[in-house]
Amino acid sequence: MKYFEKIKERCIKAGQYMVMTNATVRSTAKVMGCSKSTVFKDVTVFLPEIDPDLAVLVRAVLDFNKAERTLRGGMATKAMWERLREKEDT
Repeated sequence: MKYFEKIKERCIKAGQYMVMTNATVRSTAKVMGCSKSTVFKDVTVFLPEIDPDLAVLVRAVLDFNKAERTLRGGMATKAMWERLREKEDT
């Protein structure tokens, strides 16, 4: 398989995974076995040229995850402080 065919296949797989699971770039990178930068570039730069319809769906997932990012961070911080308080009580 030629190099560009591998990239094309990786872009489509990453895009389909993100749309099907509403996954973040980070979790998609773990599943795909590559870096976050690679996944992000694949779905934002290459995918619109390869499959524009899928790229629109992926963009919606990226926008949704970006909007929720601060909420997730706040919840993680809250959980961390709760764990620390429980540890101090024991």
